[in-house]
Amino acid sequence: MKTGTIIGSIGLGGLAVFIGQMDAIALPGGGDEGGVASGPDVIVGALPDISHYAPAVWQSVTYCAYAVGTTSCNIGNQQLLWQPNPATTHPVMPQNIFRVKNGVIKQIGQSWIKHGFCALQGTLCGACIPAGSGCPTVLGIGCSDPYSSGLNGGQGDLKSRWGVNAATGVYSGTYADPAIPAGYPSSIRERITVPRNDLDSTMNAGAQYFIEGQYVQIQDATSQNDNNNASYRKINVGTTFSASTGYSITLTGPTYQMIPAIYAWQTVHTDVAIREYDVAGDGRFLVGSRAFQNTNGTWHYAYAVHNLNSDRNGGSFSVPLATGVVVTNAAYHAPFNHSGDNYTNTPWTPTVSAGSITWACEPNTSTNAHCIRWATMHTFEFDANSGPTDASQILTLGIWKAPTTGSPETSIAVQGKKPLPVVPPCVPGDLDCNGVVDGADLGVLLGCWGVACGDCNSDGYTDGSDLSVLLSAWVP
Repeated sequence: MKTGTIIGSIGLGGLAVFIGQMDAIALPGGGDEGGVASGPDVIVGALPDISHYAPAVWQSVTYCAYAVGTTSCNIGNQQLLWQPNPATTHPVMPQNIFRVKNGVIKQIGQSWIKHGFCALQGTLCGACIPAGSGCPTVLGIGCSDPYSSGLNGGQGDLKSRWGVNAATGVYSGTYADPAIPAGYPSSIRERITVPRNDLDSTMNAGAQYFIEGQYVQIQDATSQNDNNNASYRKINVGTTFSASTGYSITLTGPTYQMIPAIYAWQTVHTDVAIREYDVAGDGRFLVGSRAFQNTNGTWHYAYAVHNLNSDRNGGSFSVPLATGVVVTNAAYHAPFNHSGDNYTNTPWTPTVSAGSITWACEPNTSTNAHCIRWATMHTFEFDANSGPTDASQILTLGIWKAPTTGSPETSIAVQGKKPLPVVPPCVPGDLDCNGVVDGADLGVLLGCWGVACGDCNSDGYTDGSDLSVLLSAWVP
């Protein structure tokens, strides 16, 4: 794991290099930094297909279920072990779905993790030095291995994310499933689970959707090649709901290799700022922020915190507020933890004080608290009565797990949009806004006679009425 480096925002308009097929676009996202990595380096080389499953109702909510195929590539210079359970030297693969709607990105679905069991020796990403014939338990140098969506949706090897340390790649959990709640629908269990309402076109006009796959493996992490393991691709969602398949999802465009799906927000809205933060001795967070004006003149602030591979997880998020900033409509969103997963779905509630707005999960004494765990994004929003500063303002991301040796931080300073201090309006007649109505203001008014720039009574015109307002406020 590479630590101690804060990297500026990566824009997708930068240099793109093509590896493997022509419908895959790659940008360095960590690990190999654009060249051949030292040691094994597994990435998602392609997201080739989608499987649909019958939707079902759980606790009065209708959920759709999907799986996406993931084709891995070992772009490092050493072989990668792919030994099946009970060995811990195989990769695990989470799958996620995101939506950009009304200017904001949210993660609306997630799967459990697929456990790898053997690797074919393909050539998606270039020349392959195979590790053996058939489907050996090693992925060769330069080789690719396809796991179809049907395979990734197979529930036999889908297990809880619980027990995986994504920063080290170590899987210390049990291969047995956690207890599935009684009556939980089998068709949606453990697969990518998305509330029907989050896909309904009548409720999500103009929304854009993206799907993501990721690999975590112990050798890849030990070789410090684990920051480039997530890739995403755009998807189209159909408008017709089916009782057997839910809403149809089709893949479109290229696979963006080695780029987490949070960067899709930046492709839709170019004013999004995204930065990467490495927690010492642990893993990486990505924080995106955007501020835009509402139709009523207020400003909307949105922040997405994506835990790429931190084991310590995120536990709080705080935005400083200047004097006079009034916050309304605070909101929070996280994907549904499902199928009896050990993490709760307790929402984070905002606390607004004189100097900040802060969201926080349950205390870290609760081992199943709804923290921002690896391969998961939480989104925070509010409206304010003032516009933003630039993207260099400091926010605070609290780390959920207690510090360990070599990983001392309890919080990290992150950058993002912050509301400006609210400046009281100038009093009528104070046309230069210096706090005093005097001869300088009279000069401005006379120079604006007949037009709007000296308007003191808000009628859109500068005339004798405005002169009366100015003189009544005159300071001798």
